[in-house]
Amino acid sequence: MATIMTLLNEAQLPDSPSARLDSELLLAAALGKPRSFLRTWPERVVSREAHERFDAWLERRRAGEPVAYILGRQGFWSLDLEVAPHTLIPRPDTELLVESALQLLPASPARVLDLGTGTGAIALALACERLSWRVLGVDRIPEAVALAERNRERLRLGNVAFRQSHWFSALAGERFAMIVGNPPYIPSSDPHLREGDVRFEPKSALVAGQDGLDDIRQIVREAPAYLDAGGWLLLEHGYDQAEAVRDLLLSGGFTQVESRRDLAGHERISLGRLPC
Repeated sequence: MATIMTLLNEAQLPDSPSARLDSELLLAAALGKPRSFLRTWPERVVSREAHERFDAWLERRRAGEPVAYILGRQGFWSLDLEVAPHTLIPRPDTELLVESALQLLPASPARVLDLGTGTGAIALALACERLSWRVLGVDRIPEAVALAERNRERLRLGNVAFRQSHWFSALAGERFAMIVGNPPYIPSSDPHLREGDVRFEPKSALVAGQDGLDDIRQIVREAPAYLDAGGWLLLEHGYDQAEAVRDLLLSGGFTQVESRRDLAGHERISLGRLPC
């Protein structure tokens, strides 16, 4: 029977900055324990059942499947979310969108829209931080809407709802103080689509035409009809797309246009305000 330390040392995942973390996350989940348990009890013998579960998950990880899909969970903001292969895996970079939204809009009652909500990560994080807001998350994929609703129910948040809609298609006549979104923004020719974890994620949530801006163009064009006067539009985009997105926002009549950098120093989100 192997110990925790032995299994971690012999995990043999492909060399990457996250290899050790991946092994620890998988073993902790196989044991039904937090990661801290692994460091506290490295000499603890692992049961045969947990060992076999860990080995099976390692094989899937070696094949490139993301840990989040293997475990069906991913942390985002302060939340633990269910994830599935028909939605993107929430990433730390997107927390910049949440931070900026919280900074720009007062904590007083307001309606906020999250476009392409996926797991519901952005909408749920905003609803959790601003109980006075009414947040609506929309996604064109019914399975994503159902997943986001399961996350909402588990988190017991009553100020957020989810609806099926392809961008604004099911929102006629509605207006919001803020619209946020992490739309597809990868060019269809990007070679990274065939590499790493992203191979397992839904292409419809990643790719947006030859330059990656097709969906952002549509959102910027249509958003003013759904924003209150003085309302904000915040969009995540690729690390090299900030200037192009700022140009789109300015051409679309938005003011106070700017981009903000993520922890790696990349201009990750751009935003603008509809004139009052």
